[in-house]
Amino acid sequence: MALAPTVQLRSGARLPLLGLGTWPLNDEEAAETVDLAIETGYRLIDTAENYRNEKGVGEGIRRSGLPREELFITTKFNREHHSTDGVRRAFEESTKLLGVDYIDLLLVHWPNPAQGRYVEAVQGIAALLEEGLVRAVGTSNFKPTHLQHVIDAGIVPDVNQIQLDPQRPRIEERAFHNEHGIVTESWSPLGPGSGLLDEPGVAAIAEAHGRTAAQVVLRWHVQQGLVAIPKSSNRERLAQNLDIFDFELSGAELASIYLLDTGAADIVDSDEFGH
Repeated sequence: MALAPTVQLRSGARLPLLGLGTWPLNDEEAAETVDLAIETGYRLIDTAENYRNEKGVGEGIRRSGLPREELFITTKFNREHHSTDGVRRAFEESTKLLGVDYIDLLLVHWPNPAQGRYVEAVQGIAALLEEGLVRAVGTSNFKPTHLQHVIDAGIVPDVNQIQLDPQRPRIEERAFHNEHGIVTESWSPLGPGSGLLDEPGVAAIAEAHGRTAAQVVLRWHVQQGLVAIPKSSNRERLAQNLDIFDFELSGAELASIYLLDTGAADIVDSDEFGH
């Protein structure tokens, strides 16, 4: 069974390039899917307080029987925890539900700039990192302006998880991440509901490589150093999504996929939305 390659984070932890997203699974579905995914070879599992399925994810981990240290578990917390003490409470609640004693990557789920406390939230994660309770500091849905405020406060996150797919390639955000050594993680990497996987250009590349459209899109992510976390509960698709590390897209193929860029359409605005 082949495992996904990893990328080293600023903290020293190694993050798999491909993992399992778990939204919008409920606890029962999450338990079954996480167990199946781990059996299939997934080692990165992504969840969040707001998904309301951390207990199920933890159950799936227990069912798998895999040693905790072989997994990379990430979760995120909501805006009511945007304080140093709040982050600690969020961490304690998540670890209790997940049934673990540390979290590999803890993320601020949304910056909620109107609340004005996201820098303190990141500082709270950094404090947990110093105590060895988390292995990496993460942000989610942060724009470069949000990240700059965090950096100005003396912390560079290991990861920023953003909505990203070939139709929304987020060039400006990725350039900022690269400049500061922040790994980009793509949520909704297959652009569900957007028709991306039905694009003729993607289909032609898939046919040329004897792959599915989803495999081509996921390969587009990981070949560029983006970490992708697609969600699937289907055994066959779980296996297909992970089976993308034995072929390579040409420069021309990568470039042609960029032609699918639709601009800022359908990107959730984290200055306006958050929880």
